[in-house]
This record gives sequence, structure tokens and C-alpha cells, in this order.
Amino acid sequence: MKTTPFTRYHIAAGAKMAEFAGYEMPIEFTGINDEHMAVRERAGVFDVSHMGEIWIKGPRALEFLQHITSNNVAALYDGKVQYSVLPNGRGGIVDDILVYRINGETYLLVVNAANIEKDWKHICREGEKFGLTPGMELYNASDEIAQLAVQGPLAIKIVQEMCTEPVEDLQYYTFVKTEVAGIKDAILSITGYTGSGGCEIYVANEDAPQLWDALWQAGREYGLQNIGLGARDTLRLEMGFCLYGNDIDDTTSPIEAGLGWVTKFVDGKDFIDRPLLEKQKAEGVTRKLVGFVMEERGIPRHGYELASPDGEIIGHVTSGTMSPVLKNGVGLGYVSTAYAVPDTEFAVLIRGRKLRARVTKLPFIKK
Repeated sequence: MKTTPFTRYHIAAGAKMAEFAGYEMPIEFTGINDEHMAVRERAGVFDVSHMGEIWIKGPRALEFLQHITSNNVAALYDGKVQYSVLPNGRGGIVDDILVYRINGETYLLVVNAANIEKDWKHICREGEKFGLTPGMELYNASDEIAQLAVQGPLAIKIVQEMCTEPVEDLQYYTFVKTEVAGIKDAILSITGYTGSGGCEIYVANEDAPQLWDALWQAGREYGLQNIGLGARDTLRLEMGFCLYGNDIDDTTSPIEAGLGWVTKFVDGKDFIDRPLLEKQKAEGVTRKLVGFVMEERGIPRHGYELASPDGEIIGHVTSGTMSPVLKNGVGLGYVSTAYAVPDTEFAVLIRGRKLRARVTKLPFIKK
């Protein structure tokens, strides 16, 4: 099992550790609800060094990315980040990713930890068609980069104390290469997976201890807390963000998953699965991913069946939890299109009981 450059700090802090995507990762420290509310109200730090980083370089980088991703990479400018998916050629999703434009011939893809090898093989296979060579124009740097996500309303105030340049006014989904904690050329990205604001910081593995020590020194007065993967999941779910392997996978299309907003059918973008996805958008799909809230006391869990009021099975839960903010069960799930309209009621089948739920617009918590 792999470790990250921060693993020893988690163990020293008393984290509950477990295997995730081949890594020994902290699941929780003081408890999921406590950590969740720390991020919503103050600031928390997540070790996300298990995520993958893949460089795409060269004069054909943009052309290649327009082929393998669903979003319009041509809309990016230097310092801009974009959320996108990698279509798999069968109407499904290889992975959901972030695309960073360093310059017109240099891009960084950030991919999910569990999909690093799958994504790398897919990228290399497609790259052959464009004359892109692994180890040259294509480079998998996943084992060389450490990453921390600092999230919450006070996160940027904390990070600003470690930076020599102003970063508090950076726009959402932009990044800078700057000095952080005395580390030159760190990437500081105004992104995240919590909906509470903050950033992600990328440094070389050897610089990880320096970043860690500086962050905790800066964060002490702001009540910075360690946050595990358990709260990361409840935080993203309250915002209705998809989790690969649960809400999207190789069998779900971005149109079904409500990701039409990152599926751009612009002129000149001949991306994988474009004809199929364009047809789905025009003609509609038979199922859709929806958010729902429980109308009766109960926690929806991954895999639970969803039923119409008369008992017909109409879909299944992909993600669910008891929302720490709402104090109510919330979930995501695929349902027959007729049941995907907001305020539509259906039932979640929980241990032999049919508990009422209602479709709601995402996110579950409104700012």
C-alpha cells in the first residue's frame, strides 16, 4: 500500500487510517460531523496527494485535449482551470478531471486516484493518433507531486500568510504558479470539492514537510483542522458534486449525469463520443441523475432501490448521507426521466420499508 508525504503526520495526529485507491489515507480524525462543520464554518486541510497529475505538452496539446475531453479546452487561457470528463468511446466516462492551462503548449490534468492507471493508458493510447509519446509530450507525474486542499471560509486567509504575492482576490477556477511557504513555483489553485471556498496547493514531494509545517503555523489562530476522506465525501455530497465510481462511471453518460454543461458541441471539436452524446442531448435520455431529500427519517445508501409511489422500481441511489448541515437524509440517484422533475416524490427502499423522498434542485445547501 502506498503512502503520501503527509502520512506520518496523520498517524501522529491519531487519524483513523484505511486503504483508499491503493493508498493508506486518513478517513477521520475527530469525527466526520465535527470535521464537516469545521470546513463549513472555519477551515480544514485535506491530504489529496493520492490524486493523479498528468502533463500534456507540445504543439498538438490543445488539438489532442479537444479530442479526449468533453469540455471546450480552447476556451481556456493561461492560469485558467476547467472541469471536464474523458468520454470512453462507448457513451460512458473514463474519469472526471480538471484541466489546467499553463500555456498554449502545456496543460496539467488532475485525475482521480483510483483511475490513474486507467486514465494514463487511455491517454497514451489516444495520444498515439496524434504522435504524442509517453515520457515526452505525455508525462505521468502522479508519484512526484504532493497536494493539499485547504477548504473553508477562512482557508484563503490562512494561505495568504504563506504567500509573498496577493492571492485572496483570485477568481474561482483560476490558478497561479507562485511562492508558497518559501517553496518557489508551487501551483495554487482556487478550486476544491467542498463548496465552502478555499484552494488546492501542489508542490514536489520533497517540499511537502515545509508546506505542512508552514500551513499549521499560519492556521493555528484560525482554528485549522485536519479533515479526512469521510468528511470530504459528506461535504461534496451536500453540494451535489459527483463522485467517480458512485455517481458516474464507464456506464453513465455525461448527459444522463447532468454534466451537459461540460459537454460542448462547438465547431471544430471532434471529441470522442460526440455523435452519440449530441444525439442524447437532442433526443433525451431514459434516466437522469437527480438529487433528493428524505421526507421521512432515514439515510439513503449507495445501491438502495428507488420506487414510484405505486411500487415500480424506477432507479437506484448512487450516493447518500445524513447531511450535517440540514440534519436530514440527502442523496443522489438515477431515476427514470419521468421522475426527474423537481418536487417529484418517490420512495427509497430501506431495509424493507418504503420511505418517502422528494427530488430537489442541487446543491442541497444554498449559500
